[in-house]
Amino acid sequence: MNKAQLVEAIADKVGGRQQAADAVDAVLDAIVRAVVAGDRVSVTGFGSFEKVDRPARYARNPQTGERVRVKKTSVPRFRAGQGFKDLVSGSKKLPKHDVAVKKAPKGSLSGGASTRTTTKAAAKKATAKKATAKKATAKKAVTAAKTTAAKKTTAKKTTPAAAKKTTAKKTTAAAAKKTTAVKKTVASKTAPAKKATAKKAPAKKTTARKTTAKKAVARKK
Repeated sequence: MNKAQLVEAIADKVGGRQQAADAVDAVLDAIVRAVVAGDRVSVTGFGSFEKVDRPARYARNPQTGERVRVKKTSVPRFRAGQGFKDLVSGSKKLPKHDVAVKKAPKGSLSGGASTRTTTKAAAKKATAKKATAKKATAKKAVTAAKTTAAKKTTAKKTTPAAAKKTTAKKTTAAAAKKTTAVKKTVASKTAPAKKATAKKAPAKKTTARKTTAKKAVARKK
C-alpha cells in the first residue's frame, strides 16, 4: 500500500479524498518533525518512532567487498507496539467493525511533553548515579590514603626500636670484647710473674749447698 492507496482507504471515513490526503500529510509531517527534533512519537497499540544515533564504524561495499569507513549518523527507528505485534502474529483477532488501533491519549502523537519529562527524569537519575559513584570513589581513595599513611607511621615507629636493639647488641658485643681483652692482658701479666718466682726457687738450693759445705769444713777442722 502506498500513500495514494492509504488516502483512498480512509477517504470514506474522513469525509472525502482531499480531507483524507490532508490528514495523512498532517500526521506524517508531525511525526517527521518530532523525530528530527529528537522527540519520541508513541502511538498506543501501534508503535513508536524515535531518533537513534549510530557511531562511526567500518562496513564493506557489497559490490566490491572493499572496507569502507561509515561516518557517525542518526537514523529513524520504528518499534511496533504490543497490540500491533499481537494482531500480526495472530494471537489477537482483527476487529471487523472497530478500528484496529484505538485512539491514543492526548499528546501521544507529538510525543512532546510526556516524552520530554521522561527524558529529563532519566537524565537527572543518570547524573545522580554518576555523582554517587564519584563520591564513592573519592571515599575509597581517602580510606586508601589513610591506611597507607598509618602503615608508614607504624613502620617509622618500629624502625627506631629495631635500631635501638641493634645498637644494644653492638654495645654488648663491644663490652664482651673489652672484657676478654682485659682478661687476656691480666693473664699475660700474671704469667711472667709466676715464671719469675719459679726461676727464683733454685737460688735456695745454692744457699743450702753453701751451708752444707760450711758444715763439712767445720767438721774437718
